[in-house]
Amino acid sequence: MLVSDFDYALPAELIAQHPAAQRTASRLLHVDGHGALHDRRFAELPSLVDERDTLVLNDTRVLKARLFGHKPSGGQVELFVERALGDRQALALMRAGHAPKAGTEVLIGEVRATVEGREGELYRVRFSADVDEVLERHGSVPLPPYITHAAEREDAERYQTVYAAQPGAVAAPTAGLHFDHPLLERIEKRGARIARLTLHVGFGTFQPVRVEEVEAHRMHRERYSIPQATMEAITGRRVLAVGTTSLRALESAAATGASSGETDLFIYPGYQFQVVDRLLTNFHLPKSTLLMLVCAFAGRDHVLRAYRHAVEQRYGFFSYGDAMLIER
Repeated sequence: MLVSDFDYALPAELIAQHPAAQRTASRLLHVDGHGALHDRRFAELPSLVDERDTLVLNDTRVLKARLFGHKPSGGQVELFVERALGDRQALALMRAGHAPKAGTEVLIGEVRATVEGREGELYRVRFSADVDEVLERHGSVPLPPYITHAAEREDAERYQTVYAAQPGAVAAPTAGLHFDHPLLERIEKRGARIARLTLHVGFGTFQPVRVEEVEAHRMHRERYSIPQATMEAITGRRVLAVGTTSLRALESAAATGASSGETDLFIYPGYQFQVVDRLLTNFHLPKSTLLMLVCAFAGRDHVLRAYRHAVEQRYGFFSYGDAMLIER
């Protein structure tokens, strides 16, 4: 199976650069179980669920993971903190004029960051202050590379779900960005249950697939945790995963029997789903693992036809864009 099989044409102007004026004002492309397409508004979602459903939300919270600093010699350095390893140690991507070596120091305001070593694409960095404090004081929201403006005050609020609770992600679970609290209340009034899990989205979500054959790709590992209450809430019910991250956590737990840990589950066509019946998701980049996951869920031909329709109807794409509800 070739990565090029998951390509599609997207006009650059359809890449949403800012969120909708209100969270629930986005559009919703509903792909029903027969593959028929329905153009809706996201605010209509409560009418599409009932007492049979459990919606599973990812409550990860996005860190202010992007840091800008400089070497004592003056060279500019950008750090992208992927995860904390301890109070003052973290794994981070680093962008500099030359690949940093062990012992390299970076000044971030009054904070000193020292490179201790390398782990694959990431650097192990020790800070002179607690990681959480450094990110809060000096960090900025790590917007995806296809959003062309620098992070603004609006992004600090809107590139975060209203139910974000567990700090640890470097990218938002974007399907959840469309919800506000009144909409969640309307869903519960319909009789649907709402459950939560945590999957901390890692730096790999921004990385392109660099192989030609899908099967040769290896996913980055991401941490997840599913409470027992959530496992009970989905038992015997129609499971609507809010976002590909919620889906991967649920399917990982089903595949391994572990309700927490790290997952590198790669879902592409041919995968046999065990838990999720319905998927709410945004539109994804061409040739991305997320698009492959959606194609596995609903069928490549159905999905690419839906994407062509979305382009024709001028939907917004990617993190700040519109959403899809997909039935199997």
